[in-house]
Amino acid sequence: MKRLTEQKWFIWLTKYWFYFPITGFLLLTAGVFFGYGERSYIGLHDNMDLFLPQFQMLKNTGTFFKHGVDVPFLGGISRDDLPSELSLYSVLYMIFPVYIAYVLGIIGKILLGIVSFRLLAKELFADKYMLYRPIICMTGFAYGILWFFPAFGFAFASIPLCVYLLIKIYRKGGLGWYVALLAYPLVSYFSYHGLFILGYLLIAVLWLSIRDRKPAWRLAAAFAVLSLGYVVCEYRLFGQMLFSGEETIRSTMVNADLSATEILQEIWTVWREGVFHADSVHGKVVLPVCVLYFVLHNAVFLWRKTPGKIFHDLFNFIMLFILFNSVICALYDCKPLRSFVEMLIPPLTGWQFNRTIFFNPFLWYAALLIVLVRLYDAGIWQMWVANAVICIAVLVIILTPNRYNDLYATCRNRAYEYYHGSEVDELDYEQFYAQALFDEIKKDIGYQGEWSAAYGLYPAVLEYNGIATLDGYLGYYTQQYKEAFRRVIAPALDRVEATRIYYDDWGARAYLYSGTDLSIVSATKTVYATDCDIYMDTEAFRELGGEYIFSRIKLSNADEAGLRLLRSYTAQDSYTVYVYTVK
Repeated sequence: MKRLTEQKWFIWLTKYWFYFPITGFLLLTAGVFFGYGERSYIGLHDNMDLFLPQFQMLKNTGTFFKHGVDVPFLGGISRDDLPSELSLYSVLYMIFPVYIAYVLGIIGKILLGIVSFRLLAKELFADKYMLYRPIICMTGFAYGILWFFPAFGFAFASIPLCVYLLIKIYRKGGLGWYVALLAYPLVSYFSYHGLFILGYLLIAVLWLSIRDRKPAWRLAAAFAVLSLGYVVCEYRLFGQMLFSGEETIRSTMVNADLSATEILQEIWTVWREGVFHADSVHGKVVLPVCVLYFVLHNAVFLWRKTPGKIFHDLFNFIMLFILFNSVICALYDCKPLRSFVEMLIPPLTGWQFNRTIFFNPFLWYAALLIVLVRLYDAGIWQMWVANAVICIAVLVIILTPNRYNDLYATCRNRAYEYYHGSEVDELDYEQFYAQALFDEIKKDIGYQGEWSAAYGLYPAVLEYNGIATLDGYLGYYTQQYKEAFRRVIAPALDRVEATRIYYDDWGARAYLYSGTDLSIVSATKTVYATDCDIYMDTEAFRELGGEYIFSRIKLSNADEAGLRLLRSYTAQDSYTVYVYTVK
């Protein structure tokens, strides 16, 4: 009886072992982020300095659903320039406080990745799904925990879901599947994925119509339905792009113009490493496994004198797709080609068609799943090899630090503080935004919504705390305002050529720049500035309506710059803010 019980437990573990790492990781994630709360360490770049303050501004101003209104940053820009309310990710921020919404977004992205991968694999493998279920769920888990660009984590994680819906429509159709596809943009994002999905879908319609010798009507209808879904869910974006009539900073952005050799190097780099907004952490495990399998698998085709099968193999097609996306990504830096696209479709001026690379994380893990499935088919010991490979791949993702691996950063910094008895210099979420400090400042100075700017401090901090800013960070605002703000910072730009090029050739970060250092904004408790002078045209600042400067640096030339120090404010374990007003 005891031996029989042990055998049952072994069989149960063999069938369901994958639930343990998945459940354990989800509990760990929730425990760390909800346990430490706002004392967690959250990725800054294009996150705490961009989208999180935007969502907080929408909450502060009650403008999630409003039309024809401006929001108080960059001198007042249209609400339509910020994220759509018809997005599942945005809904989190409507319902919950920003930090809670952010953590729920991380957990939701993981679950969405697992479920999406599972649905797609179940459709493709049909009767053998139960056999492959452990590696399917673990591969979906690996894809779900990739540390993608947080604001678009749902869009990345849901790519397998879109493929699943399109396959269902192609194979059987049905109104329900079209309704599901219509709703898909709620978890997607047009500029990052939607336009490319529609492009790939159009190619599929043409190819299948030729191959099957009859029009692919179901997919053609799917193209129309999905297009409608994106237009409805992102109507603000389409309105700004097509009907605003305003010249934006996109028209003056200067992109790289690489030589042929540099383009080849770029292809190699993005194929091997990916890009930081879509870091797939595939270089250490997934890439070597897939490349080794690619060589051996196709060598067998050649050895068996069946080279034709090379061109009909799904794994080979995915690897070719990965290479294609890498090539397109690099060709974006070929100026003649980029100019041709902009001439052909003027509304796409400044549009980054190199975002095809954002599909490669899904393709790498889809390719890995095919390798693991074929190992499962090969025998018992190969099955355990497959299990080991995917477990190692998951561990590598968890333990690889990158700019959005908030779990790793929080655990590392808190462990350091525990063992050393002192905090790290890096600011956690609570310290970065310093809400209590700015509540004190606003009350003390009688702040009533006057236009302000930050120096040595991210404008995002002011925006998050309900302070209207003339400065800010956004990749899409009017060229007219960029030029108006440039007059304010011209003295600093004239002193540092690299900063001038950075602003004139890009301009998304309209900050008060240093006249000496390349960057003085910081997410650390220590301020690194070699020069405490501020170089700005105070009169131009006044003409834009500016009244306050909130600075982390005590200015040594405040009088000469036409500024008067009101007083300084210090938050415990955070930083000091010096509040200046225009004389």
